[in-house]
Amino acid sequence: MEGEEKGFQEQPDSVAEMGEDAVTSVGPSPLPPIMTEEERQELQEELAKVEDEIQTLSQVLAAKERQLADIKRKLGITPLNELKQNISKTWQDVTASTAYRRTSETLSQASLKATAAFSNMGSAISKKFEDVRNAPTFKSLEEKVETLKTKITPAGSTNPPSNQDSSIPETTESLINQPEGPPTQDSLMQ
Repeated sequence: MEGEEKGFQEQPDSVAEMGEDAVTSVGPSPLPPIMTEEERQELQEELAKVEDEIQTLSQVLAAKERQLADIKRKLGITPLNELKQNISKTWQDVTASTAYRRTSETLSQASLKATAAFSNMGSAISKKFEDVRNAPTFKSLEEKVETLKTKITPAGSTNPPSNQDSSIPETTESLINQPEGPPTQDSLMQ
């Protein structure tokens, strides 16, 4: 086994291929085979004939393209219409493909799962807020705020003391009940 590995390692990394491609890619082109004058003449005629056929086919193709353009013009088919049709056909082909349908189904399922997850998360958050609101600590804080509010706001006090300026509100409640907005000319004159 070890001898085989050693023999394998001694082989060069790239081996030149045998055949026409290897010969043309490695060195300069070989000289053309020696031909008789008759063979040379025959190949020249064949070359001219193939070039003529190519020229004829190019002319026929150009004539057919002109005919096609003329027919399209008569039918009112513009390049923009063709582009729209091509895009529409391509879109139909894409939407009919198996890959598109699978992807669409997967995204639809993912969307449903995400919607359910967000709904569950919203419900959980609402429940958590409700739990916090009903917690004894929150109730205690709420009671303390209410007590503080009651102590700050005197109940039933509507007559201002005689030594205070009438333009200064005497309670927090009167501050809260004041209309919002910029002061008017009347309120500045009081």
